[in-house]
Amino acid sequence: SIGTAGVPGAGLIMLSLVLTSVGLPLEGVAIIAGIDSVLDMARTGLNVAGDCAVSCLVAKSEGELDEEVFNTPHVMRSELS
Repeated sequence: SIGTAGVPGAGLIMLSLVLTSVGLPLEGVAIIAGIDSVLDMARTGLNVAGDCAVSCLVAKSEGELDEEVFNTPHVMRSELS
């Protein structure tokens, strides 16, 4: 990940920036745009998963991660009332 936002659609913008920075023509974006929706889902999922993993690691290293709550199976709000 090169610092892209964790939102769908950011990949094409980053791709155009990378192509421009390495001196390649921007027409390459048009070729990739046809299959980008599938690639974008994979990139976004991987980026968000990585952000979550690093957040957990930092929280654990700082003593801020409540492992009992973290390891508890998910409970629906309707089950709590």
